[in-house]
Amino acid sequence: MLTSKPELLIPAGNLEKLKTALLYGADAVYVGLAGLSLRAAKAEMSLADLELGLNLAYQKGVKVYVALNAFMTNTDLDSLTELIPRLNALGVDGVIVADPGVLSLLQQLAPQLSVHLSTQANITNLAAVRFWQHQGVKRVVLARELSLKEMGAITSKVNEVEFEIFVHGAMCMAYSGRCFLSEYLTDRSSNRGDCSQPCRFEYLLYDKKGQAEPLLLTGDERYNYLLSSKDLCMIAYLPQILAAGVTSLKVEGRIKSAYYVALVTKIYREALDLALSDPEKYQCKPEWLEELQKLAHRGYTTGFYLKKEPLAKVNEMQTEFKKIQTHELVGKVLAYDPADSQILVEVRNRLQVGDQVEILLPEKNLFLDTHQMVNQAGEPLLVAHNTYQVKFPVAREIPEGAILRKKISG
Repeated sequence: MLTSKPELLIPAGNLEKLKTALLYGADAVYVGLAGLSLRAAKAEMSLADLELGLNLAYQKGVKVYVALNAFMTNTDLDSLTELIPRLNALGVDGVIVADPGVLSLLQQLAPQLSVHLSTQANITNLAAVRFWQHQGVKRVVLARELSLKEMGAITSKVNEVEFEIFVHGAMCMAYSGRCFLSEYLTDRSSNRGDCSQPCRFEYLLYDKKGQAEPLLLTGDERYNYLLSSKDLCMIAYLPQILAAGVTSLKVEGRIKSAYYVALVTKIYREALDLALSDPEKYQCKPEWLEELQKLAHRGYTTGFYLKKEPLAKVNEMQTEFKKIQTHELVGKVLAYDPADSQILVEVRNRLQVGDQVEILLPEKNLFLDTHQMVNQAGEPLLVAHNTYQVKFPVAREIPEGAILRKKISG
């Protein structure tokens, strides 16, 4: 390993989410650029936004990695030939790749850029790590199909390469996310960043003999989401992850909301700091799990990392776990006015008097009294809609960019 303190690596699908990750405690963020990063356009940045984000990140000592991990066509390579020198000039901290052709271009055009090998390369053994190390790769994202024990067996024998694994977020049932189902059914390729997620649909399985009734693999009619995985959640096992020699703990979710970025960063920041301070006495706090339950998710699993644990059944999806969500993003703090002790909020979802609303803060959350909502002229409001700007009295300073969430169920 090259890094003494493991980092918390957070997705930044756009400039707003990058700012959110910085506010709530990320050590590093990863971003995508248009058409080249295995995510659709709504989770990609322009070069101008990337430059702004880099400046903000560096002021806080946070690293920025750029994902160029789509499998490229010749046309893409033409674009990359122009893009790579610009990324080098901007001073990004690393570039995430999967395509050997992209790696070759990086070596030709910007050999000093640090190269991280994407999970799409599905690295599962020591020989593969050594091969990519000899190609100049500085960090390897190990395949999610490995156990922590198998990861430790690799990391303990390689000191010159950093290792990264996913610790939270949605998972793909295909091997290391290399899936053809979306392109086959909807002409939208997951390996080009445009997955339509047909694996999340409910399927029935029939045998070859053409029987009338579908087969139920688990013997329970609730489990019909045969191709849809639960979401990964490793917060209870951070000491084991650190013991496996991992340099970077990565959260999935560049297409997720700013609320998702804020809450996951906040919770894992606290948990990772505690695990690093005293791994032997580390215990997962119930309130962390309660908070993570407030995000939209499909039930949680430890994936393949703990292969003998009960949670290893990644696709045992109950119907009520198709999508769980108890809270949602309702606004973002634009400014705090100390003169009248008020926050100015940009509303992102319907907000009405009586809603249960919290401000997510890097430390303790703060409840708002929605009965005191007023417009910018100071007039009371009963309801505010998306893009409205409203004010609330708050007795303490609130940082710009803080996320407001409201309870919607549960």
